Amino acid sequence: MGFRCGIVGLPNIGKSTLFNALTATAAAAAANYPFCTIEPNVGRVPVPDARLDKLAAVAASAKIVPTQLEFVDIAGLVRGASKGEGLGNQFLAHIREVDAIAHVLRCFEGGDITHVEGSIDPLRDADTVDTELMLADLESLEKRHVNATKKAKGGDKEAKAQVDVMEPVLALLREGKPARVFKPSAEQKPVLDQMQLLTAKPVLYVCNVEEASAPAGNALSAKVAERARAENASWVVVSAAIEAEVSQLSDEAERKEFLASLGLEETGLARVIRAGYGLLDLITYFTAGPKEARAWTVHRGAKAPEAAGVIHTDFERGFICAETISYSDYLACNGEQGAKDAGKMRQEGRDYVVQDGDVILFRFNV
Repeated sequence: MGFRCGIVGLPNIGKSTLFNALTATAAAAAANYPFCTIEPNVGRVPVPDARLDKLAAVAASAKIVPTQLEFVDIAGLVRGASKGEGLGNQFLAHIREVDAIAHVLRCFEGGDITHVEGSIDPLRDADTVDTELMLADLESLEKRHVNATKKAKGGDKEAKAQVDVMEPVLALLREGKPARVFKPSAEQKPVLDQMQLLTAKPVLYVCNVEEASAPAGNALSAKVAERARAENASWVVVSAAIEAEVSQLSDEAERKEFLASLGLEETGLARVIRAGYGLLDLITYFTAGPKEARAWTVHRGAKAPEAAGVIHTDFERGFICAETISYSDYLACNGEQGAKDAGKMRQEGRDYVVQDGDVILFRFNV
């Protein structure tokens, strides 16, 4: 599993259309009225990675298994969601369960779809959702702060650590700034993570534009990009309409030809995945052999035993070493044996930090 990304936004801005296209299903009902998505729809998609196909070709793998990304289509938020408006409590609970937020913003005029606010303004829409999430965090944190403060005064060290994080975050929320603006120390980060604040989650702004603006964006998406840069957030430009058409084409050559005719080199899905990986600082390592070539996802900085545990907990528990070949060396040496003969395979121990593109064989004993 790569990561779990919740698709959020106001009603009728293209969330469900985008979800359907990204997962190539009709699981989410894309209709012209609010709350057409009451329960979150979940879809898993393979993460495209050209390196995996090349490794499989060299290893003569019978099977190719990409890593996967999970999208959760969460029903549209409206003003007052933090107070339960529009089934807000359910929606906010669903957002707590994801790793990152893909915030879809409508960045096109016209069309038959009615905007819930009556006009098109992506920055206003972003503020509406952010405000509701901040209000929900503020209410939750203020309640917890009272109890934590009492315990801290009584000498509770854990409560003291919580208060040290809560107070600067509360100050930001009261200023109308999300919790992700707070820069925790290494010791504070796990404390912040335990609080499960909605506005502490990484955000990817997804600018839904008309077809003609898909290659380079438009004036509306440019405003979103400016906001994202100011917040140190990420953004991508996609056309949900184009993605819907691409998802109906099963032939890869036909897809590429269709995208090329629109001035696009890749699908919006690929751009969303790349931006999401960067947002969560994820990397990919590979295993390759005659049976299968497979991609695995870990956070940057993960050590070899942790990466082994992604495959199976026994691999981590009984870890001995990681026989490692870089992606470039694997191809240049025509596979594992060639890399061994050329002295390009390394035996790495417990402290080895896995690198993006590593081809690894784990040795373990349980």
